[in-house]
Amino acid sequence: MSLRSKSREFAMQMLFQWDMSPAEPSRLEELFWREAKAAPNTRKFANELFEGAVKEAKELDELIGKHAENWRIERLAAIDRAILRLAIYELRRPETPPKVVLNEAIEMAKKFSGEESAPFINGILDAVRKALPGAR
Repeated sequence: MSLRSKSREFAMQMLFQWDMSPAEPSRLEELFWREAKAAPNTRKFANELFEGAVKEAKELDELIGKHAENWRIERLAAIDRAILRLAIYELRRPETPPKVVLNEAIEMAKKFSGEESAPFINGILDAVRKALPGAR
């Protein structure tokens, strides 16, 4: 697994924890890194993704709600919310190709969520990707 993939997993896990019991991101990171071990670059990228997704959570949730037909954001499984928030946050940044973001999110859904989650997440992310300004 690449360092960036591992960073995404860590960021998703922190987002899940934040969703379950909201706390100041820096405090949550401090507690998270006491248990999780990672190289400094992995940790830095994970924190960057986590902090950015928390900062934009309201906007990200609006995008999820808009593209998750017949699903309210609070009805989604918390792990799926975390994966979607992370992936949409990253889709909105130009650094990572959309195909990579979608593939990583689908792999996390297969690894951490239920059987139906991967196609569900893929559908939402593809719709969001197409709706973003300058869709790529």
